[in-house]
Amino acid sequence: MRQSLQASYILHSRPYRNTSKLVDIFSREQGRRVLVARGARQQNSRLQGQLLPFIPLLLSWQGNGEVQTLTAAETGTQFASPNGQKLLTAFYLNELLLRLLARDDPHPALYDAYAQILQQLSESGDGQTEEAGLRMFECFLLQELGYGLVLDHEANSGEAIQADQIYCYQPEYGPLKLEFKRDCENGLPVHGYTLLTLQQGSLRAADTHTEHYDLILREAKTLMRINLAGHLGPKPLHSRELYIQQKQLLRH
Repeated sequence: MRQSLQASYILHSRPYRNTSKLVDIFSREQGRRVLVARGARQQNSRLQGQLLPFIPLLLSWQGNGEVQTLTAAETGTQFASPNGQKLLTAFYLNELLLRLLARDDPHPALYDAYAQILQQLSESGDGQTEEAGLRMFECFLLQELGYGLVLDHEANSGEAIQADQIYCYQPEYGPLKLEFKRDCENGLPVHGYTLLTLQQGSLRAADTHTEHYDLILREAKTLMRINLAGHLGPKPLHSRELYIQQKQLLRH
């Protein structure tokens, strides 16, 4: 089996034996794979400095079995990598893909969405724009994996979501009409306009209810977190722990 110049990103790499690396990649046409980059840790390796995360690459590999051999790597379209606080967000994206994507299961549309949000993170922008893009990526990721959220109708009756109605969103089931927030014991109280904004596919301030924008972002963040949690399992995300530690250091 041989693949040539496949559009890919490095999600994670780790030392392998004395001089090599194992690299988890996300390929547009081949999905998530594990490759061995033989001799990549040697100083004279042609792969030195190329197998970096968040940079579009064209990768070639060959072999059979679960782990195949990387044979070439070329840099694809050039753009700056995320840095600073945005670097932690990018690591979070990679960790989500590593934890949730099955091997050898292509998701071209998800690959394109991942490339787009990485480009957004590499550009200058405000925190709200970054957060809005992240929420939409999480929502699309769940949809691509077959766990898409119910955003346009009430789970029991099938009635269309009403913007001014409060719902109790129950993971893996959907939104239920709610009279009082205290009645939402096994889910998240969320406004209809938050669900409808996610349904329309954009959380940008220019495209949504500006008077509710901060609330929409907060509710969308919690909604994505509780729905992702059931699929991520009990093991904590390293990127989230790093983010918490950074915030604690900044307070001091």
